[in-house]
Amino acid sequence: MIKRKSLYLALIALFVGILVSCETSTNENSKKPKARGASGEILLVIDSLKFQGPVGDVLEGILEEDIKGLVREETLFDIRRVDPRSMTRILKMAYNIIYVTTFDDKKPGSRMISSQFSPQARETATEDPTRFMIRNEDEFAVGQEVIYLFGNTEEELITNLRKNKERIQNLFEVRERDRLADAILVRNNGALKTKGEELFGFVLNIPASYQFVKQGDNFLWARQPTPTTQRADISLFIYETDYTSEEQVFPENIISMRDDILKTRVFGDPDNPSSYIITERQIAPSFRNMEIDGKYAIEMRGQWRTNNLSMGGSFVSYTIVDQATGKLYYMEGFLYYPNETHKKALREIEAILMATEFPQGQK
Repeated sequence: MIKRKSLYLALIALFVGILVSCETSTNENSKKPKARGASGEILLVIDSLKFQGPVGDVLEGILEEDIKGLVREETLFDIRRVDPRSMTRILKMAYNIIYVTTFDDKKPGSRMISSQFSPQARETATEDPTRFMIRNEDEFAVGQEVIYLFGNTEEELITNLRKNKERIQNLFEVRERDRLADAILVRNNGALKTKGEELFGFVLNIPASYQFVKQGDNFLWARQPTPTTQRADISLFIYETDYTSEEQVFPENIISMRDDILKTRVFGDPDNPSSYIITERQIAPSFRNMEIDGKYAIEMRGQWRTNNLSMGGSFVSYTIVDQATGKLYYMEGFLYYPNETHKKALREIEAILMATEFPQGQK
């Protein structure tokens, strides 16, 4: 018991503000239930009146921001708000939980959350106004992430939330993507893995439910062939070319490369050459920098349609420069799922493509 208390105090010193309730052990975890929750769902625990004010507005702007590149509005995460006084044992088993409070707030819900902080945590937050977040794993259930967002005042908390918007979003994006990957990548398509290694020299981890469609010079296409009302029609393709100039990864040039790849390779109707796929320009694609297996990548999100306007949908892609081999790789997943939300299918594409394994020494 002395060793456990020593470890607990060390964690307080190291992370500056660990809660008293964080002390766990392997035996304790084995007795906890397994965390549960729908894909992309976050339980937001906050005093009802505080949520109706400026803090709630900022949190909504972070957690319920619209996903870029989609036709209809879809939020990054699905928020389920609960007042602290309504938390039950069942609710505490949620996969993702965020507690929010400020220490100057005397409303019952906020005081209930603040009471969970140790005196050391309260003191540290007072002395360092940049401290605003504590992360706890498996606090109430195995596989769970519990985040505490706090500040001495609302103004202080709002400032920190705005400064760390992308950090908070990325934390849950990665977590949800990893959870999905654990579920869908249990069984991979061995034939596609072999074809990927032969064509490109790296490992493609594509679920067994996907099937080979087509390959050509430096090109491979796979598809999830059994779309239903509960599952999107998803296609994945990979393309390789020589890397000759930094201009190749400029946004407009990535779009042009995409259109060139698809114009002669992918058709909405194989019997109709005019049904080739193009990038929809009415909704401008969005770009951001990423990393895949240690390699720099440029993510692009947007909408596609067939040239004859017969079909359309969403896509997400990664353009990767391998300077060691002098190659540029373009990996994309696009989906057809009319009249349904797209974010879960897009997250599946992310999970698959970001599981790509490049040879060691070429990162």
